[in-house]
Amino acid sequence: MVVTEAKVREERTAPPVPGPRAGHERRREPRSPLRWVLLGLLFVIMIVPVYLLVVNAFKSQEEILDSPFSLPLGGLTLEHLSAAVSSPQYNVIGGYGFTLFLVVVVDVLCILLAGPAAYAIARSLKRRTQLVLLYFLAGTFIPGAAVIIPVIYVLREIGLANTVTGLVAHDVATTLPVSIFLFVGFIRTIPVDIDHAATIDGAGRYRTFWTIIFPLMRPAVVTVLILNSIGIWNDFVSPQILLSPSSGHYTVTTAIYAGISQYSTDLTKVFPNLLLAVAPVIIFFIYMQRHIISGLTVGAVKG
Repeated sequence: MVVTEAKVREERTAPPVPGPRAGHERRREPRSPLRWVLLGLLFVIMIVPVYLLVVNAFKSQEEILDSPFSLPLGGLTLEHLSAAVSSPQYNVIGGYGFTLFLVVVVDVLCILLAGPAAYAIARSLKRRTQLVLLYFLAGTFIPGAAVIIPVIYVLREIGLANTVTGLVAHDVATTLPVSIFLFVGFIRTIPVDIDHAATIDGAGRYRTFWTIIFPLMRPAVVTVLILNSIGIWNDFVSPQILLSPSSGHYTVTTAIYAGISQYSTDLTKVFPNLLLAVAPVIIFFIYMQRHIISGLTVGAVKG
């Protein structure tokens, strides 16, 4: 009996012997060279335009035409960049302010509308509610340029044509489908028991969402804000068509287009202004990309 108990004790304290399955799990599959080739090709395709834009913003006209890919080591000058900032013909600084105003207003309205709508869709099991979600998803498959002409007629009928209010309403409507889709996927990962506990404590649905559910949606909210902000900043078609030059309002993209259209052959004006337009959004994206990835994947797996 003593020998048997000693053997059982040794078997319990002995470390597990790794089997063939454990060794197989530790072994990593070699990465295919084709994958690295495709990643390298994609990197080159994306970095070359940015490289040309940056290096040519500090060159003279002759250097840009003779050697566009060379670094301006000897003739580096900030004259063209400073001229683009201070030139009254381009008004890049004014475009920054108006574009930032659009970004803030559209983001706030989008969160106020998309959040409660996504909460109602995610917590409902009715078929008609799911049809509403499909209706919003259908908006993600329609190109914005394809509906811009009908939007003009609608804004004209309601008296918002060629106004900032009409542009804001259009931008909010275009950002709602993706925002609602991301919010619904994230809210469905939050246990329903939290809602039941809040109801027992006397909280209504609106209070439950804004005080309990919405703070838990921080990763998804940050992702939506980043994606919407980049899209509004880079948008050219909507402000160019919905806001005529007589309105006096220019975004970053429309201001640069209005300024360099008459100087399209003067590359010392084209490249510095384009750099001023895309530099903020590139820096913003590089800094916030980890939040985009975490926000898109956090609701992918429940539990």
